[in-house]
Amino acid sequence: MSTRPSARPGLPESTIATEPWLDDNGLVGLPTGPRVRGRRMGDTASAADFALLLADGPVPAWPHRRIRWPDFWIPVDRADALDALHEAHRRAHAGERVEVACRGGVGRTGTALAALAVLDGLPARQAVSWVRSTYHHRAVETPWQRWWLRAVR
Repeated sequence: MSTRPSARPGLPESTIATEPWLDDNGLVGLPTGPRVRGRRMGDTASAADFALLLADGPVPAWPHRRIRWPDFWIPVDRADALDALHEAHRRAHAGERVEVACRGGVGRTGTALAALAVLDGLPARQAVSWVRSTYHHRAVETPWQRWWLRAVR
């Protein structure tokens, strides 16, 4: 495994993995190229460098951050969710293997992946069709999840 210095502002100097994903399960390429993984929290998965957890449940052995996000709904704390999504986006662009996971791996995970695409430059009006074509055909399950994506910046 090769490493390079971390470029994460405000965090201590460290190294981050530049090793590729061990499999392609759940991987999507953001519009500008970084690949991120979406999955169900309960599924066995190869290691990531950072995880956004969108539900209560098991935590991975790697660094993670949990967003309070009720099933079939939108995040409880908009500012915290956007901060976490920005962190995941920065990490993905820095070369880290970033994953997003919720209980079922479809609605909340799909909405978060669509939000990462918006942060990556995709117009919000295209985010739902993008995530449904690249990740899961039922991603972004509710009207309020689609509505929430319009506020992602």
